[in-house]
Amino acid sequence: MGLFDLSLRHKLPLWGGLLIVVTALAITGSNLVLTRESIKKNMLVRSEILGRSLSRTLYSAISQDDVWRAYEIINFPISAEARHPSFQLEDMIVLDAKNRVFISTQPKRYPLQRDLASLGSEFSSLKARLEQNDGRMLVQESGRILLAIPLVAEGMNLGTLVLLHPGDYYQTSFDRVLKRNTWTTLVVLLILLPLTWLWGRRMASPLLQLTERMAELGQRLPAPLPERVYPHGDELGRLFQVYEQMRHELSDKEALERQIVKSDRLAALGRLTASMAHEINNPLGGLLTAVDTLKRHSRLDPIQAKVLPLLERGLAQIQDIVATLLVEAKAKSRNLTHQDVEDVHTLLAQEAKKRGVDWKWHNDLADTIVLPATLVRQVLINLVLNAVQAAGEQGRVSAHITTSGDNLLIDVGNDGSGITPELMEHLFEPFTGLNEEGQGLGLWITYQIVQQLHGHIEVDSLDDWTRFVVTLPTGAPE
Repeated sequence: MGLFDLSLRHKLPLWGGLLIVVTALAITGSNLVLTRESIKKNMLVRSEILGRSLSRTLYSAISQDDVWRAYEIINFPISAEARHPSFQLEDMIVLDAKNRVFISTQPKRYPLQRDLASLGSEFSSLKARLEQNDGRMLVQESGRILLAIPLVAEGMNLGTLVLLHPGDYYQTSFDRVLKRNTWTTLVVLLILLPLTWLWGRRMASPLLQLTERMAELGQRLPAPLPERVYPHGDELGRLFQVYEQMRHELSDKEALERQIVKSDRLAALGRLTASMAHEINNPLGGLLTAVDTLKRHSRLDPIQAKVLPLLERGLAQIQDIVATLLVEAKAKSRNLTHQDVEDVHTLLAQEAKKRGVDWKWHNDLADTIVLPATLVRQVLINLVLNAVQAAGEQGRVSAHITTSGDNLLIDVGNDGSGITPELMEHLFEPFTGLNEEGQGLGLWITYQIVQQLHGHIEVDSLDDWTRFVVTLPTGAPE
């Protein structure tokens, strides 16, 4: 894996730190180069000032050929330099008009009246330049730095003052600056590098979380990002907002798809059960008619008299079961009244009492509701009976029937064990009941009635409370 393939949690701090280090070194290096030149220039300026100051006092000594006086003049700065180094002076030489040594701070090294060219190659080069010069100051850099200042009095050239500096005469000052800059750069790096690392991690962590969530796309609905994972409103913050918007849209799409699949499955089951019920009803009706005819027109022996009622009751039970699969919402029925709802309460009160259920009943209907009373009563009976059975011994059940705008609301709840997610997926399908006492047809019939009355039913099941809420638009076709 290459450097560019590293995780952002490593790459951002590394690249940020590298950029800071390179920038700091570049700035420090350029500053040191400029500082070095500035120090060098300042040292030369100071040396020039010293030389010109000395040249004014040397005029009389040279013009009077006073060698000792000239020696005292140039030797004083050298002696002071030895005690308190400031100009980094090695030697000074005074030349006469013919570029011969008039006096020097070291007569043994630079004997009097010696030609300048005979002192060495660097002096030979300096002499050639002096002979071509028109009285200006010269600076020559070879192994050492030679500063030549002309001695001119009243327009007459008396000679030249040469100041000799070591080639690294500015190094001491430069080393001090280098030390300060190095420490400053290190302090800045010690501050900026941890800040860059923290910034890089802070930027990369939300992106890594987003990457992990995006990797779940196509497999399952990705989990939401932590709240305020990136609270800023820049482009990155906008990216997280778009992700959350996309996740909500996918969640809505997934819920809609589940609802469509569930509706299609229920519709298919409805068509299947209705078809089966009609097919069963035809021979069943004939059998019941035959039994009735046999009872009316035949003389039955004791065995027949005993078996025939059993057969009739069995066929009648089959007929009742088949009838539950044929919900005819369009059958004629009167409108729903307050008393219809109270009849359900009266009908089921004994069942609730037998089980020791704490039953809270609220019937807020005052006027007649334009809804088929038979079907609404059937929905209410099914929901309340299921709630009583699910609550169990000493359980709690509540039923609240009211109106809201143009809708009838039926809210039935119980404190039973709740509905598992697996069962919730097939809750309104036949033969998938919540208890072992029935065959799961009650909720199936309830769902069919609610659909035929153009309403909807919602289920909310927590650990300690399960609610069924039915909303039916009033004035629906009968």
